[in-house]
Amino acid sequence: MNDRYNAFGNNPLRTQSTTTVLDSAAHRVLRNTYMLLSLCLGFAALTAGTSAAMGLPHPGIIITLLGYFGLLFLVTKYRDSGAGIALVFALTGFMGYTLGPIISQYLHMPNGSQIVMTALGGTAAIFLGLSAYALISKRDMSFMGGFLAIGILVAFLAGLAAIFLNIPALSLTVSAVFVLLMSGMILYETSNIIRGGETNYVMATLSLFVSIFNLFTSLLHLLGFAGKE
Repeated sequence: MNDRYNAFGNNPLRTQSTTTVLDSAAHRVLRNTYMLLSLCLGFAALTAGTSAAMGLPHPGIIITLLGYFGLLFLVTKYRDSGAGIALVFALTGFMGYTLGPIISQYLHMPNGSQIVMTALGGTAAIFLGLSAYALISKRDMSFMGGFLAIGILVAFLAGLAAIFLNIPALSLTVSAVFVLLMSGMILYETSNIIRGGETNYVMATLSLFVSIFNLFTSLLHLLGFAGKE
C-alpha cells in the first residue's frame, strides 16, 4: 500500500545534471495512482449521474463539509491498509453524489448541456496537459507547496463567506482563483510523485481527485455565469 523505496538512504530519484530519472518505485506509485484515480472518477461519475437522474437534493454545505472532512480523516488514518482504498471510494462517491444536484441545476438552463460538456472538456484538457508537462519536464514543483496551501485555505474561507453572506461577485472570484490553485495542485502533486515526495498512492489519488473535482465545479460556475449573460 505504501510504496516506499529509499536506495542507500537517499532520495529514490537519481539525478544526472538537471535530469530527473523516474525510478521503479516512483513509477509504481504513479501507475497505481492513475489506475485508482480512473476508477474513482468513474465511480464518482456514476454516483453523480444517479443523483442527478433521481433528482436527489443537495445535502447542504454543512453536511457536505462534515462528510468530506470526516471521510478525509478516515482515509488519512487508514491510508496504509486495504480499508484506505474502500474509504477513498466512499469519499469520491460522496463527492459525486453532492455533484449530481449541481449538474442537474445547470442542465435545466437553456444551454446547460453545452456548459456542462465545456466544463468537463476544459477540466480534462487542463489535467492532461499539466500532467503531461510534469511528466515530460520532471521539474521540481516543491516550491509551490507553501503558496498553494495558503492560497487554498484563504480561497476556501472566502468561498464560505461568499455562500453565507450571499456575495455573487466574491463567489465568482473564488471560482477563478480555484481554477488557478487546482491547476497548480495538479502540477505539484504529479511532480511530487515523480520525484519520490509522495509514496502513498491512496493519498496521491485523493489529492488529484479533489483537484479535478474543484477544477470542474469552478469552471462550471464560471461558464454558467457567462452563459446567463
